[in-house]
Amino acid sequence: MNQIINRYILWIPFCFAALLNHKGSAQIITDRPNQTESSSTVEKSTLQIEAGFQIGFEGDHSNAIEQLLAPTTLFRQGISERFELRILSQIEQIRFQEKITKGISDLEIGTKIQLYRKAQSRTQIAWLSHLRLPTGSDGLTDRSFGTINKLSISHEVNEFTAIGYNIGYNYFGLDRGDLTYSAALGFSLNSHVSIYVEPYGMLSNFKEPVVNFDAGFTYLVHDNLQFDFSFGTGISDRMNYVSIGCSWKIINDRNQ
Repeated sequence: MNQIINRYILWIPFCFAALLNHKGSAQIITDRPNQTESSSTVEKSTLQIEAGFQIGFEGDHSNAIEQLLAPTTLFRQGISERFELRILSQIEQIRFQEKITKGISDLEIGTKIQLYRKAQSRTQIAWLSHLRLPTGSDGLTDRSFGTINKLSISHEVNEFTAIGYNIGYNYFGLDRGDLTYSAALGFSLNSHVSIYVEPYGMLSNFKEPVVNFDAGFTYLVHDNLQFDFSFGTGISDRMNYVSIGCSWKIINDRNQ
């Protein structure tokens, strides 16, 4: 799997070179491909579908766990200008040594609420919360409820640069839970292409630090369709992944 990931990463400069030749309209604000959730909510009466495929592994060679998400899909429905409903579902395959487990991961339902947004301000703040339901296939669920929570803050530095960061708390029924963090620095190369770099990780059980890094880009095909590519690696632990995906925005004009 390392060889597969390395081949994807080698294509990144060629992808940038091709994409920089295009011009278009503004980017769709999404919660993928990076780990930092945006501080923007989906517009009222709009359904945004964000889906992707991911392949990765963690652990040493002899005990490596390989994971395939094919696909992972986030549905975001705008209820008002500052409130959205969210459903996350994914089909997952895990391979450990000779054992392969396939099925559906636990379903997540949640919401994002925008807490602060003003026309004259470059800063936005939102709160995100998900409830994880024990609905997954055997081997992919621990049959317990869980919760995922994040405070999301973003700041527009200038027309081309933005910073977003999250701090959160996850609890899945064991020990004290995990303190999570991420910070993404994004650049708009033109009206079609944006890139980002991002450190992220957690304080597992509030005592064991996990540090990772990822990077990627988005490409706007047209006003309501956007593709993305990303890759990540572990700093404190052995981990690698690559992901491709797309986001589709569906506006219900009758309710505008």
